[in-house]
Amino acid sequence: MTDKTSRTFSGPVYVGLDMGSSRSKVVAIDGAGQLLGHAVMKSGIDFSRTAKACLNTALEMAGAEFGDIAHAISTGYGRTNVAFVTEESKTEIGCLARGGHHFFPEAITVIDIGGQDNKIIKVGADGHRLGFKMNRKCAAGTGAFLEEMSARLDVSLEEMNDLAREAREMIKLGSYCTVFSATEVLECIRNGKNVNDIVKGIYYSMIRRVLEMDSLTDRVVMTGGVVEHNPYLVEMVTEMIGRPVFLAQHPQLVGAIGAALYARDEAESAKVKASKHSKEGKRNG
Repeated sequence: MTDKTSRTFSGPVYVGLDMGSSRSKVVAIDGAGQLLGHAVMKSGIDFSRTAKACLNTALEMAGAEFGDIAHAISTGYGRTNVAFVTEESKTEIGCLARGGHHFFPEAITVIDIGGQDNKIIKVGADGHRLGFKMNRKCAAGTGAFLEEMSARLDVSLEEMNDLAREAREMIKLGSYCTVFSATEVLECIRNGKNVNDIVKGIYYSMIRRVLEMDSLTDRVVMTGGVVEHNPYLVEMVTEMIGRPVFLAQHPQLVGAIGAALYARDEAESAKVKASKHSKEGKRNG
């Protein structure tokens, strides 16, 4: 935790914890919604310990301390495992919509590619969620799918974006299933196909799976750790739908930022109510 003599921030902070099945993300913002500190770590098998480590890093970056937290809200797969800081949680859908609209305050469609699932969320110009679709039954088209494919190709996840971008052709995979796609990839390797072309085909398979989930309206914004580390996916979606697709600032943190914004709004609302009750009490007294 930050030593008091080295603090750079004075005032309350609002914390959002997005405890994903693969990665945990924690952010700290100020009352204006500005990002003060953040951290991303592998979730591992102990969500509480990972959340504490992320929170300490985010607060240290913000120059804040645990006692400066005015309110915190959690979201994600492990959102109930952070009772040391908050017992209040919001859905991933709600937090992604809130965070996406924070960066793009207009009618938007959010495409989130996560570690275990994909989401398409439609948000109105006023920030209210209009509807969503979620891929729950299969990991195809998710970060887990990409990890499986990188293992099959014996290349790191960090290499895949550049490999796909440098492809001269694209080998289309016929199957939607992760297991069957892995078999297709192995067949391509056996037949001596170019790795770059295979990776681009894997990306195309992911995007096709996502785009078939729902129609896209308004401005399209992409979020999630997968697109943050694989920005070529955004370029491919742009080409496939024939119009610009936008990458949210800090794509992997959008859900955590949405949770922090909810925390700020609730804290401010509670403050207004407390002030109102205090004034009414004085008048009645």
